Amino acid sequence: MADYNRELDTRGLNCPLSILRTKKVMDEMATGEVVRIVTDDAASVENMQVYAAQTGSELMSSHQNRNEFTFLVRKN
Repeated sequence: MADYNRELDTRGLNCPLSILRTKKVMDEMATGEVVRIVTDDAASVENMQVYAAQTGSELMSSHQNRNEFTFLVRKN
């Protein structure tokens, strides 16, 4: 079983598109649900931290594998 409820692939999108897509998905989710976001935008590391802080979401994890970044974000 996955540790997330939704998955969002924003590879090929640069800021602010990856954050806008994240917001759209998060708006559709229930409190407590988790989205897994995969991107290749290096700016997403800082942007995801800011997004989580501004929305009250929990950035559960952030991983980099070569030029790909993966985040788990819980909607609070």
